[in-house]
Amino acid sequence: MMSESEEHVSLLEKINEKIHEYKHSSSSSSDSDDDKKAKKSKKKKLFGRKHPLHHVLGGGKAADLVLWRNKQTSGSILAGITVIWLLFEGIGYHLLTFLCHTLIVFLTVWFIWSNAASFVNRSPPKFPEVILSEVQCLKIAHIARKEINEAFYTLRNVASGKDLKTYLMTVAVLWFISIIGSCFSFLTLSYTIFLMAYTLPMLYEKYEDQVDVVGEKALIEIKKQYKVIDAKLLSKIPMLAEKKQH
Repeated sequence: MMSESEEHVSLLEKINEKIHEYKHSSSSSSDSDDDKKAKKSKKKKLFGRKHPLHHVLGGGKAADLVLWRNKQTSGSILAGITVIWLLFEGIGYHLLTFLCHTLIVFLTVWFIWSNAASFVNRSPPKFPEVILSEVQCLKIAHIARKEINEAFYTLRNVASGKDLKTYLMTVAVLWFISIIGSCFSFLTLSYTIFLMAYTLPMLYEKYEDQVDVVGEKALIEIKKQYKVIDAKLLSKIPMLAEKKQH
């Protein structure tokens, strides 16, 4: 028969062993979690992206809207743009008529509200003062000037005949856009582009890992096909062959 002191010591030893086993299992699980995070961070992102998508999109309110951080606000904007598209494309509403009717409704509601405020003992609404400063106008003009100059510079380089590859790529892209433009009206095409730009970033962020894997495989396949085309077609063009030799 063991004494009470021996039983007490054996019980303490068992408790210590259990505590040691628990600490070992928790540390090993945390190490495995760290390994998983490290492996996840080492995965290649689409287009070589190193920062989170929110940071790439600017990290401001616009990024919050595109990534649907506030679903109610983003959904309201999408619903409003969809209603406008349906008015123009489905009902056949005209832009000038739409703008005039919108201003009529807005001014009527504001006029009635301003006059009715005195009867209900409330202060009239304050019309927001929108004043564009000279600095803001100059900034917008500077950005537009820079983009227009770059567009003209690119067009001049393409048309100069110095880079056949850029010329062929530009013509192919313009031809593809013309085919798409013949299938849709300008308004529907603009709405489709907006819909894709407004929803695809959110879906990509949600299924980022799966898309990155598929995108990496697609880029590898595109590079392989480009090498085949380059070897069979582009390398036989004299202008491109001379550039490669130099």
